Amino acid sequence: MSWLVSIAKFLVNEILSQPAYLIGLITAAGLIALKKSAGQIVGGAIKATLGFLLIGAGAGLVVNALAPLGGMIQGATGAHGVIPTNEAIAGIAQEQFGARVAWLMILGFGVSLLLARFTPLRYVFLTGHHMLFMATMLTMVLAISGQSSVIVVVVGGVLLGILLVSLPAFAHPWTKRVTGNNSIAIGHFGTAGYIVSGAAGQLVGKRSRSTEDMKLPEGLRFLRDSMVATALSMVLIYVIMSLVFLAKVGKETAFKAFAADGGAAAADVGNYLMKSVMQGLQFGIAVAVILFGVRTILGELVPAFQGIAGKLVPGAVPSLDAPIVFPYAQNAVLIGFISSFIGGLVSLGLLTWVFNPAFGLALVLPGLVPHFFTGGAAGVYGNATGGRRGAVVGSFLNGVLITFLPALLLKVLGAFGEENTTFGDADFGWFGTLIGNAAKVDGGGGVMVMLAIGAVILGGAILVQKRVVDTGWDPGARRDAFLPRETPLAAAADAATDGGTGTARTYPKLAPPQGAPAPPAPVRD
Repeated sequence: MSWLVSIAKFLVNEILSQPAYLIGLITAAGLIALKKSAGQIVGGAIKATLGFLLIGAGAGLVVNALAPLGGMIQGATGAHGVIPTNEAIAGIAQEQFGARVAWLMILGFGVSLLLARFTPLRYVFLTGHHMLFMATMLTMVLAISGQSSVIVVVVGGVLLGILLVSLPAFAHPWTKRVTGNNSIAIGHFGTAGYIVSGAAGQLVGKRSRSTEDMKLPEGLRFLRDSMVATALSMVLIYVIMSLVFLAKVGKETAFKAFAADGGAAAADVGNYLMKSVMQGLQFGIAVAVILFGVRTILGELVPAFQGIAGKLVPGAVPSLDAPIVFPYAQNAVLIGFISSFIGGLVSLGLLTWVFNPAFGLALVLPGLVPHFFTGGAAGVYGNATGGRRGAVVGSFLNGVLITFLPALLLKVLGAFGEENTTFGDADFGWFGTLIGNAAKVDGGGGVMVMLAIGAVILGGAILVQKRVVDTGWDPGARRDAFLPRETPLAAAADAATDGGTGTARTYPKLAPPQGAPAPPAPVRD
């Protein structure tokens, strides 16, 4: 019987403990369940496996690209600075936690389907890459707090499942205001920012007209290309920090910033600046590699998940990525991005001069990518309830959230807080901070506190669903008394019916479940 033990050890140690192989097997199982052909099953499994390996390759590039910048920030400011990038921190964590992340994600999705089937929260979360990111974050904070692998997977899976059905419910009154119907929900972990933006719009924009009544320059639309936005943001950050670093420490020290790991020091100021530009571009390439890996995985996993979910949860509302709302108010997207970025800059100033000295919070640098996608969506939500003022104020507050919340999250990420990057969207920050601190409670108390937090979130979502969503409450009703009804929604209807042609087709789309309307918006990177 020793051969059976050997086979079991081989399966566990060499296959099931390897996340790339595990993802491939799960993909194959899903495709088998959907009765795909043998060629589709084999091809899908291999593509998913390769996608996971691409994530690891991109993570190495991210680390190399961020290393000089971290030294510059510390040398110039005396404080630790980070650039929130979900893809980067998730990729870095895969090497240490990959298998647990895979099991937690699988269990979490299964729990979410059960909750969608047997509770009023009939939302099926189909933004696969955000599932992966949240699974990674939960694995990290639970493992770093000393919880066993079993607790990490089981408790983390339950918490993930709760979030996948609860957060779309909390945001759904505002989502229905944006879309005008109940056909889709928001499935993205920037939900706290969207709710805050929608609520802020209600407070400040009672008489403000829609952003869609104004025209914005076409020249800004190039920022909708994620690789361009990522590279540009990092080039700007690198050049600015390199100049500050040069002014503070002088040429001799500054020129050595790029000499780590056998690299060559800069020869002169021009060469120094161009090395900064190149590092920013290299970061854009690194994130693009990780994104390609994520897309490759999800291109195979998501269809399998959708087919299974459609059979298990009939009548469910698909929860889709943040850009699903972009065509409903395209001007609000750009206004929201700019306002969110300004909010990030203001918050960075507060961190630098107040909260870093007083509480030791890290400096969180505003990146164009998180501010564009979450700020753009927040602008749409703010515009739906408060017009132009709502879009500006709501997305500004989103910028504040995605600056301060990542700074708090770093406190529970242990050694990963030194990686010069972290999770960027609002829900990672507040939920990760809560769970990370709860997990540190001694003995079994930590598990009980974490499950209690999950129970409160689930109970609150059910209450909102029954008493707010199902009763048809409209968060923009008061504004409609002062403005024509068609103002906030006419642009939405026009954008929806024209297929979103005003939005660049830069990102691949998640296919909707069978029977659901095809979303006109792209998947967020």
